Amino acid sequence: MAEVANASFDADGVLARRAPEDLARDYAAFTNCDPYHDAIMAELDGELVGYGRCWRFTQADGLTLHAQIGFVPGRWRGRGIGRVLQGWIEQRHHTVAAQQPGGPHVHHAYVQQGEEARAKLLQASGYAPMRYFFEMLNTELQAAPDFPLPQGLELRPVFPEHYRAIWGAHHTAFEDHWGMAPPLPRDYDTWLESRIFQPARWQVAWDGDEVAGQVRTYINEDENLHLSRRRGYTEFISVGRKWRRRGLARALIARSLRLLADEGMAESALAVDGENLTGANRVYADCGFQVVKRNTIYRKPLAV
Repeated sequence: MAEVANASFDADGVLARRAPEDLARDYAAFTNCDPYHDAIMAELDGELVGYGRCWRFTQADGLTLHAQIGFVPGRWRGRGIGRVLQGWIEQRHHTVAAQQPGGPHVHHAYVQQGEEARAKLLQASGYAPMRYFFEMLNTELQAAPDFPLPQGLELRPVFPEHYRAIWGAHHTAFEDHWGMAPPLPRDYDTWLESRIFQPARWQVAWDGDEVAGQVRTYINEDENLHLSRRRGYTEFISVGRKWRRRGLARALIARSLRLLADEGMAESALAVDGENLTGANRVYADCGFQVVKRNTIYRKPLAV
């Protein structure tokens, strides 16, 4: 599966890499996805030539999204494999939606820039672009601005007794964001065990006993090795409502960039909703990030 996904990425010019251990970890931690029923494999003469997977989640507004991914290496494209996978996934969506009456349902797909074949397949199946997300990159970490921390707030090292508060503050801060889906109980434990859980690199600002804002910086060493680059991620950026518009996000991001520079990274990346209403795009630009990629959410109504 990792070989198929990576060959598909290569065919589309997508700079991503999956290792078998990544897939094993992910599949063991899925919620609302049973790999024995929600994944489909395509084989030809004993060789895996493509696979797809679907899952579902419900937003805070009650909309249930039936999501999907699919991979077909370039040398196996043009033979109808993608159409077969797509048809199976949509049928599975209908089966699952019929078992969950109430609330609207939609087919949902996130397509990265470069995945042209997948985008055409979705469009031919009746999907339409719904929203865009940008990937932004900063390649001048040494020139990170020095934005001051707002008065009354302080940075503190992260200890295990802080994990739950940091987790809760982030999800509370995102309650007013588009597409917000409340976390499931198991998600917290999955987060603690994830490869991007790197608290020594986080920038967390406190106001007394409350988490005011955070940036949960991480580095994917395996990805950097495979792609021959030195990239860190300035991600999971959030500021609580009552601390917004005071420059806190800029201050935390600047500190994240300097930390990555000190660790020998040459660049930092992040992703942002193209229609973010909190002004995040402007904040990231002020911190030296530039848009390098536009990814698309496609959706299609799902009649139950």
